[in-house]
Amino acid sequence: MQGNLPPEAQEKIDELQGLQETAQTVAVQKQEAESTMTDAENALDELEGIDEDTTMYRQVGELFVETEYDDAEEELSEKVDSLEVRLETLEKQEDRVQQQFEELQGELEDLLGGGGAMGGPGGPAGGA
Repeated sequence: MQGNLPPEAQEKIDELQGLQETAQTVAVQKQEAESTMTDAENALDELEGIDEDTTMYRQVGELFVETEYDDAEEELSEKVDSLEVRLETLEKQEDRVQQQFEELQGELEDLLGGGGAMGGPGGPAGGA
């Protein structure tokens, strides 16, 4: 059927497919950031139960390097803060992609005479 579509409609379909790929990429990035943030938050929680005089190590590549309690706490706190900002950015990007998808879908439906819903971009607004 795609061979019979007007060029403008085919262009919109191609754009929709690109937005679907973008939505999937953003969803994967968001999931990875959420997982990393959960790990960092869990490490911070564990750190609260450890005596500040305890010898601590942090992983640097394949090595474990001794570190101070305060340094470990500060590093983990900064990591959580940074990941929170990253997640906010990804959520905004998800919303933008979803909005663009819906607008483009409407334009395509108008071009094709209101042919009905085509489905969303694989769930960027709702979760993975």
